[in-house]
Amino acid sequence: MTGLTLYTNPMSRGRIARWMLEEVGTPYDRVVLGYDGAMKDPAFLALNPMGKVPTLRHGETVVTETAAICAYLADSFPDAGLAPPPADRGAYYRWLFFAAGPLEAAITNASLGADFGTDKTASLGYGTLATTLGTLEAALADRDYLAADHFTAADLYVGSHLGWGMMFRTIPARPAFERYRDRLYARPAHLRAAALDDADMPPPA
Repeated sequence: MTGLTLYTNPMSRGRIARWMLEEVGTPYDRVVLGYDGAMKDPAFLALNPMGKVPTLRHGETVVTETAAICAYLADSFPDAGLAPPPADRGAYYRWLFFAAGPLEAAITNASLGADFGTDKTASLGYGTLATTLGTLEAALADRDYLAADHFTAADLYVGSHLGWGMMFRTIPARPAFERYRDRLYARPAHLRAAALDDADMPPPA
């Protein structure tokens, strides 16, 4: 055992956590859990009562929620350079939480057909989907990376959301989004992680 264990499924947000682990470059173990009840097994629920993946165990520390896993790994393995110095983390935290909060909520609500009406937008943390996507598009219009002059965990997390959303057409394939995704997905760590996850996919029925 390496001290790092990722509980995951290749058809889940666990792909994001695995990419992050490949960027970190530290050996880790992985446990693939199926959607056939394994995630609700009492042994796993003791780690994550939500019964969801990804879940990361690092020694006696357990971290759930994908953005938290990315931030935790960046802090735990600083030599990987995946987080700016603490004094320069304003944009880093902003975009991590932007993707985990407004972006995901706006996309999920829209994909489920939720229509709250224009009179309810003030009650929504993201306001409108158009505003949320426009904000991100404007941020990517003139920069390669969101939070620093180099790749960080914030790029990995936001880029994963964009890649996933454009693949399933819950996010429009705008040029700024496509350029950003393509740049990030070409990283060797992403290619390794994707190949490993693809190998873990269940065989066709």
